[in-house]
Amino acid sequence: MIGKNLIRIIYGDNPKQMVIELLDTIKPEEEIDKNALIGIKPNLVVAKPSGSGATTSPEIVDGLIEYLKSKGRDNLVIMEGSWVGSRTSEAFKVCGYENLSKKYNVPLIDLQKDKYKAYEINGLRLNICDYVTKVDYLINIPVLKGHCQTNMTCALKNMKGCIPNSEKRKFHTMGLHKPIAYLNKLIKQSLIIVDGMNGDLNFEEGGNPVQMNMVFAGKDPVLIDTYAANLMGFSVEEVPYIAMAEGIGAGTTDLANADIIELNNDKGSRRLTPSRRVQQLSRHIAEDSACSACYGSLVYALERLDEKGLLNRLKGKLYIGQNYKNKRYDGIGIGSCTSGFDKCIKGCPPKARDIVEYLESLI
Repeated sequence: MIGKNLIRIIYGDNPKQMVIELLDTIKPEEEIDKNALIGIKPNLVVAKPSGSGATTSPEIVDGLIEYLKSKGRDNLVIMEGSWVGSRTSEAFKVCGYENLSKKYNVPLIDLQKDKYKAYEINGLRLNICDYVTKVDYLINIPVLKGHCQTNMTCALKNMKGCIPNSEKRKFHTMGLHKPIAYLNKLIKQSLIIVDGMNGDLNFEEGGNPVQMNMVFAGKDPVLIDTYAANLMGFSVEEVPYIAMAEGIGAGTTDLANADIIELNNDKGSRRLTPSRRVQQLSRHIAEDSACSACYGSLVYALERLDEKGLLNRLKGKLYIGQNYKNKRYDGIGIGSCTSGFDKCIKGCPPKARDIVEYLESLI
């Protein structure tokens, strides 16, 4: 059985192959009955291709479906409810999921058109779409990305696609954090596979993708979001729904005791054309053959510093990349390749949160 505190990470630039290798390590089929109805919940919040940093890569879902079918687990559906103002059917088409549905004969379930029922938890009434409660094994495939209201969105917030539009509006009037936390006590996620290929820097709807070339998986949405927050440069306190979810027993934030294994080293090269915002931040970087996840962590960290009004206090460039190995500089190095520098933030790749804390101590 997959451990509840497990997180497995893989790097690369072929999402389909990465997911198959990841699943081959985790072996989820061992806990899935052959007749179980498996629900796959991507993040298709808006009708934009995954390269925008807004939506789940169809290649990841392709790899997941191929893997499950090879293990005789083929009672599958893909289900989503896009945000208010967008049509899920349009997102299924634009994001490549209509093609996936035809290729594997997997039904697409538009939760915007589903009936729903009210459920009560700790005095809070939440409406949840009926189809979500029919699923025996729920696989959540969120995108690691920023969010203008909650700072970030990953496993916990992606469950918002499982509620009707009227409830989504209500969540916003309730301040998002509490209802997101409580929703995750009501909906049980069986497996989470995070699309960390190129999530947006700040916005749920994409536009400033940051290439990280990573996919990671686990079973505890609170633990996954704690890890994700660190990757993006946030503390748990800066994303209140994470601690709220832990407080009501939806999972743990205890990363120190998590079973975290990276299956390979990041050797991914950057292929995305950086947006104007990412270009602005990269003016602070002296880069020479940096891997994508390492560079992406630094971009996230610089954005966090800018949000705190500290970026303009940064003196000199930040050095990053494989060609700085075994070299001495008196500047600040990012990542294990710069361990010869006078000042260095270790990690391969380092988390944005560690970079932020180190730079804050120098500023």
